Amino acid sequence: MVAVTVSSSVVVVVGAVFLATAVEMVEALTIVLAVGHTRGWRSALEGASVALVSLGVLVAMLGPALARVPLTPLRLVVGGVLLIFGLQWLRKAILRSGGLKERHDEDAKYREVVAAMTSAGASPRRDRIAFVMAFKGVFLEGLEAVVAVLTLGTSAHRLALAVLVAVGAVLVVAVAGAAVARQLTSVPENLMKMGVGILLVSYGTFWTGEGVHVRWPAGDVTLMGLVALYVVVTMALVAMVRREVAGSGRGVPAR
Repeated sequence: MVAVTVSSSVVVVVGAVFLATAVEMVEALTIVLAVGHTRGWRSALEGASVALVSLGVLVAMLGPALARVPLTPLRLVVGGVLLIFGLQWLRKAILRSGGLKERHDEDAKYREVVAAMTSAGASPRRDRIAFVMAFKGVFLEGLEAVVAVLTLGTSAHRLALAVLVAVGAVLVVAVAGAAVARQLTSVPENLMKMGVGILLVSYGTFWTGEGVHVRWPAGDVTLMGLVALYVVVTMALVAMVRREVAGSGRGVPAR
């Protein structure tokens, strides 16, 4: 029997890619559902399908080129990029959890798209507006997921695994979307974004260190320690923001 070992870095890559892709696809799904219900499913699904194919071509074109870049400078650059993206996601998630920033409301986004589609007038058999709206939503949201897939996958030399995980996340969100139709508020998006932010910052710290030749004491296992550290720091910052909001009354007003 051949023993199969899974390193901590692989676990973190899988988790980060899956969560990042799922978060972006939930937002894209909201737009597609709104367009489909309002203007017709044919054009909405065509636009979403063309966007997914375009993203697939983008990954196929950029993936092999990135795989040939030397590992050390790649990890330094990607580590910095992941730190920037991760800190942005984490900052927004902390502010939302603490009450200083309004939580992302998928139903509100759905209603906004429905209103835009309704104001555009009656829809023909093939609806150009619906096609463009669905294409734009899926492509732009998916592009952020592609960045995560390419950077995480190539830096860990696990591009194929990252792509498979991303495809799996897209399928999971698609199945969930078909099951719930349009009620997406039950998806804990802010919690998912906080998780993604923690994973990206952890990986960004780890790879930036490796890029400048830092010798981590426990090797890849250090990643788990970094994740735990950033979870504790994040929870502390959320608690701090909540205390500040409670003391000053500057929270987001209830709707």
